[in-house]
Amino acid sequence: MKVVVYNLGCKVNQYECDSIIKSLKEKGYDVSCDLEYADAYILNTCAVTNEAERKSRQAVERCIKFNENAKVYILGCASQNNPDQFIKKDNVQYVIGTANKMSIVDSFEKVGQDVQELPTTYEDDFSPAINRTRAYIKIQDGCNRFCTYCLIPYVRGRSRSRDIKSVVLEIEELSKFTKEIVITGIDLSFYGKDIGCTFTDLIKELKDINVRIRLGSLEVSLINKELLDALKDLKMFCPQFHLSLQSGDDAVLKRMNRHYKTSDFKAEVDLIREYFPDAGISTDIIFGFPKESEEEFENTLEFMKEIGFMQVHIFPYSKREGTVAAKMEQVDGNIKKQRCKKAEELALKLKQDYYKTMLGKTLEVLVEEEHDGYFEGYSREYIRVKIKNAKCGEIINVKAKSIDYDTIIAEA
Repeated sequence: MKVVVYNLGCKVNQYECDSIIKSLKEKGYDVSCDLEYADAYILNTCAVTNEAERKSRQAVERCIKFNENAKVYILGCASQNNPDQFIKKDNVQYVIGTANKMSIVDSFEKVGQDVQELPTTYEDDFSPAINRTRAYIKIQDGCNRFCTYCLIPYVRGRSRSRDIKSVVLEIEELSKFTKEIVITGIDLSFYGKDIGCTFTDLIKELKDINVRIRLGSLEVSLINKELLDALKDLKMFCPQFHLSLQSGDDAVLKRMNRHYKTSDFKAEVDLIREYFPDAGISTDIIFGFPKESEEEFENTLEFMKEIGFMQVHIFPYSKREGTVAAKMEQVDGNIKKQRCKKAEELALKLKQDYYKTMLGKTLEVLVEEEHDGYFEGYSREYIRVKIKNAKCGEIINVKAKSIDYDTIIAEA
């Protein structure tokens, strides 16, 4: 039996998909993570925006185009939020939510839906899986922040953490088979608060791990000298910090229920650069948040320049029913599009400005694929690099020579 396990969400979803794939292979199934012909499809859905939820629904139709007789199984945030949008679709056999996701591997004979209550403790039933040169490890789930625009606390539940020993054992096992491990969670800054430890405590336990370690998205409140000291002690730490900003205007941040000001964010970025001068700083920003004025929009653009982000993931505000922001005065859709376009142009310039500072420097690159005569991969700073002579799966040192749009061309 051929099964496709397809991820429509974040890196946490990817970790879960990898574990499901491993379990299915152990049971003797022929498994793929690409949308292609199969007898059954398992879709791990996303609900972070309306667009993500729409794509999750569309994925069902895409599966049926490959095999009109296929059975489709749904799990994840979109089905937790609204299972009916899937159970009514043709070919959808069974629907669960975000709880007990690993049970899907034993659900091929089940019909209907079983969206359970959200768990209150960490479900440590996933197993390490390697499907690529970069592996993900999930250490935390859920969120306690209740930002006014976000559904995640309602579909993932409250923050809950994985035991440090369990995390370290999995990382040690993964390090035998992969070149880079990304530590992920829904909100890493809450890691350990429910089990009597901290994220820094975990990082200290990894100082002897001989594999590249990269961090997933962080809240700026997590950054302090103790954490940066611990990261500095890691043998192969990747100095890329994805710090969730969401807006560069303090009034908008307050309406979002984000518990920091732009001055706090800037101070922590400055601290990071004291420890890691060439660190790649990336972020997420929402444009067109309710009541966002032209002045607030311009303030965000100026703050982007002040920080000098390596990369900015830009999102138009997505109204999510059930959140506080959905009841606020909304910004016109055309204005949101115009602001996103202007922000995207600035983001590209900032990326290129950052890349210019790296020209002539040596970058350590994990080579991952070959495309159009070039080998491609990412540096520790998460710079996309193209090289002529390399081998997929290897880590090599190269010299940055030139910039091609959003990529650095390098020589070994």
